[in-house]
Amino acid sequence: MHRVWKIIDSRLFETFHFKNNPDMLTFISLLFIINIFTGIPASTDIGSYDIVIQNGRILDGTGNPWYYADIGIKGNRIKTMGDLSDASAHRIIDADGLYIAPGFIDPHSHASQGLSSSELSFARPQLAQGITLVVVNPDGGGPVDLEAQKLELENHEIGVNVAQLIPHGSIRSSVVGSANREATPEELDQMRTLVRIGMEYGAFGLSSGIFYVPGTFAPTEEYIELCHVVAEYGGVHQSHIRDESDYSIGVVASVNEIIEITRETQVIGIITHIKALGTGVWGKSAEVIENIEKAREEGLPVFTDQYPYEASSTSLVAALVPTWAREGGIDALRERLADSETRKDIIKGILENLDRRGGADRIQYRLFRPDPSIEGRTLQDVADETNTAPEQVVVAQIELGNPSIVSFNMHEDDIHNFMRQSWNMTASDGGLTPIREGVPHPRNYGTFPRKIRKYVLEDEILSLEQAIRSMTSLTASVFGMHNRGLIRPGMIADVVIFDLKHITDRATYQDPHQYSEGMEYVIVNGGIALDQGAFTFRKFGEVVRSK
Repeated sequence: MHRVWKIIDSRLFETFHFKNNPDMLTFISLLFIINIFTGIPASTDIGSYDIVIQNGRILDGTGNPWYYADIGIKGNRIKTMGDLSDASAHRIIDADGLYIAPGFIDPHSHASQGLSSSELSFARPQLAQGITLVVVNPDGGGPVDLEAQKLELENHEIGVNVAQLIPHGSIRSSVVGSANREATPEELDQMRTLVRIGMEYGAFGLSSGIFYVPGTFAPTEEYIELCHVVAEYGGVHQSHIRDESDYSIGVVASVNEIIEITRETQVIGIITHIKALGTGVWGKSAEVIENIEKAREEGLPVFTDQYPYEASSTSLVAALVPTWAREGGIDALRERLADSETRKDIIKGILENLDRRGGADRIQYRLFRPDPSIEGRTLQDVADETNTAPEQVVVAQIELGNPSIVSFNMHEDDIHNFMRQSWNMTASDGGLTPIREGVPHPRNYGTFPRKIRKYVLEDEILSLEQAIRSMTSLTASVFGMHNRGLIRPGMIADVVIFDLKHITDRATYQDPHQYSEGMEYVIVNGGIALDQGAFTFRKFGEVVRSK
């Protein structure tokens, strides 16, 4: 839409000759209407800039202290910075008392499906947080055909920018299926080809879900072979690691697996939503950090991302059912449950995993279509109400569907330890969910403001400058987005302006569908998407490519 209005503006200007045409008033009126109803400054020569931002404190994304400077935006770029008090512009924003930062980049987002719908394509939960770009297809999931996904996203236009990853799990499913075996040489060649097609199309890297079926059935060598392809294009390998807890090889060994893949391929390795999940590994953050530091001293480009919450989110099956029982998918799992002896073994594994996650009172249901009445409640609540053992409740629900859950399983000390690291990015792991559908994790609505409000202002775990860097330039540099993530002339005009005194997340675990507060302006590709705290109901995002 932005491009369309630019064309309309230029044609109007050619039609209404500026100096001598008696219909100049009509011309000005049309430009005014375009500005009001689109939020996009009209492109004429009346002013030096489309937008000038004055009097704000600039956090430029580098991690350096804030400073004062005015910002001039022309089209979709930051044109200049300095003293612009005498500059003319179609829109002047007075940011006195406010902070200006690059638009926040979310490196782990499940928002692609929502963005593809007309209802959710405005991306209001993201914009209210200050997010201007999301990286989609994480955890090895998402479509293999990135071009089709791009067309689907652009069908309704989108409110934020989107960068794509090529998903390993989907590739493996299409070639090998969900069988617990190694790929044949021919199958591995097919997977290499699909990764190469994705990277050629403009993917920023490979995502993997080594914890999930079918990614968990792939050996380390398979990831090394595919990452060799990714490395040719300077892409990243973002991974939900094999074990964030002590399910199998443990969180330390799982992080080391990503380090080894990076060592063998030199591809940028990202341990996504880094955590120490469950009481059995609380305190392991120190060892994980030490190993990542050693890898980086070795010259290996290893990074992490993290969401600022003590609860994770996944499916009930992934959280509680042993890996061996998940081979072949949900239908195969149900067939195993029908066998009495196998059912006993599965229940034994469920009990072990319940203990690993701290018990039934630490599992909260998000979405369960067969019985929406349990959404927002804990497994223990449901078990008590029905006078049924929690593990039996789990089995009965799996026979009907696969509920999504929130699991309270992290210790604040580990959260703090990871958050302090200079190589740790901020990510939401959130998506876009209609209000009528379930009780999503509050990270969908609150991740970025929560980190500032709780971990900067309240707990003082890191400085504001460090937090902003983890949301902007660090992420941009890791993913090779060299024209984003900084407030500098020449950069894409993704800009946020916020009130530090009022920035906060309002989403809770029981009532998550609440927008964050404190963002006054959000500018996406030079278009104002949030204006004085109100949505402009325009979409300025686009699908961006790595080349």
